[in-house]
Amino acid sequence: MNVLTGGRPVPVAGGERETRTLSGDSPNLRREPVFTERRRSVPALLGATAIGVYVLVVAGATAAIAEAARACPTWPTCQGPVLSDPALAVAWGHRITAAAVGALVVVTAVAAFRRRESTRRRVLAALALALALFPVQVALGAVVVVDGPTAPTTGAHLVVGMVIFSALAVALAWDLEPADADDEGIGLQFDRGESSDEPTDGPAVSELPPATRAKATLFAYFRLTKPRLMWLLCLVAAAGMALASTTGPDLTVRTVVLTLGGGVLSIGASGTFNHVLERDRDKRMSRTNDRPVATHQLPARNAVAFGLVLAVASLLVFAGVNLLAAALGLSAIVFYSVVYTLVLKPNTVQNTVIGGFAGALPALIGWVAVTGSIGLPAVALAGLIFLWTPAHFYNLALAYKEDYARGGFPMLPVVRGEATTRKHILLYLAATLSAAVVLAAVTTLGWVYAATTSCFGAVFLWAVVRLHRERDEAAAFRAFHASNAYLGAVLLAIVVDALAL
Repeated sequence: MNVLTGGRPVPVAGGERETRTLSGDSPNLRREPVFTERRRSVPALLGATAIGVYVLVVAGATAAIAEAARACPTWPTCQGPVLSDPALAVAWGHRITAAAVGALVVVTAVAAFRRRESTRRRVLAALALALALFPVQVALGAVVVVDGPTAPTTGAHLVVGMVIFSALAVALAWDLEPADADDEGIGLQFDRGESSDEPTDGPAVSELPPATRAKATLFAYFRLTKPRLMWLLCLVAAAGMALASTTGPDLTVRTVVLTLGGGVLSIGASGTFNHVLERDRDKRMSRTNDRPVATHQLPARNAVAFGLVLAVASLLVFAGVNLLAAALGLSAIVFYSVVYTLVLKPNTVQNTVIGGFAGALPALIGWVAVTGSIGLPAVALAGLIFLWTPAHFYNLALAYKEDYARGGFPMLPVVRGEATTRKHILLYLAATLSAAVVLAAVTTLGWVYAATTSCFGAVFLWAVVRLHRERDEAAAFRAFHASNAYLGAVLLAIVVDALAL
């Protein structure tokens, strides 16, 4: 360890600095991340290269590339009037971009190997894999063009591209991982004890004028339904319906109204039961101690009755669509209210991962509402939502780590530490983007979807890389909002692309 004098920062290995201050007779050691230009360049190159490869893979998975391949059956150049033939322009753009991304892969690998003394071996191994596979990817692309698109060649082309992207994403996660990751955040105490039955400070509703009291009570019931979740989950169901309309029956106003109406009611029921079941833990957490049931603004029995009314109403509305939609709606309520809230969330560090199933169910409900059965595109959309959930929610868990510890929830940053959580965010983001490619491959979604997942995926990745560098609450919230923006934009793109077909 370096000797430090006068509280002056001294560089140490692993891109960090140590600052020692004296408190009595014991020195206090504080470690702060330092990202010099040398340390910044490799992660920046890795992130840019990963997004470049991702753009190519998404483009190759869309139906437009198949048309471009037929318009240009020669390789590596195309013959014909590019300006007057959009398909030729697409083919040229794809090949020029592939050449640029290939050069970027080489530059990134060279930069990392030149700095191998400060780069982990596993990062170099992942980069070597990506570098070795890129010529294979190019060769498969040439086969698709010259021999025509077939299931084996296009499938292999897609799989190899996804492996390259995954290798780059894993390399980025490993490169951003701090040297002291095993110790960071470990040992944070969290309380599993029961809170007292004393009510926390809440609004004195009984002292308000009658009109104001009625308004406050109505707003309290509204809060029970967790309205912030509704718009996103309803958008998930809308995307499922839009996708189903591309291969199944036409989408009708009745189906849309009943499906979204049943969704709003089921989400409200699930949120209400969650408020009731977590009311004791909510009292211990600063972000939830003002909830209506926790503050006794609404009696628990009234909230339960309200939740049951919403649940029954949602099932009746879903049954007006079809019975399978009603069964899935019931499953969503039970899973979120019982499995997630009572079993997973307070007992396992994997609560967020497994709990993602609740958010994925609206995708299946939307598809089933139109077709009456579950199809592969619906499963692919549900898989995207499932993988996105940890990449999204772990950011909030980082920002409220101490709060979740007080509530007694074994969230990932509480149990495994912040560095592990940041790494998992990046890995689940890569898995989410890969799932978006799979969705493009099994549907007829076009360039609106491709451009949206590429652009907003890049923004999401940028926010996560900044989270690794800055490691503070502001960066966690930035990544959290970026995750919301990504999914919201992608779902809107699915609706637009599907309905425009």
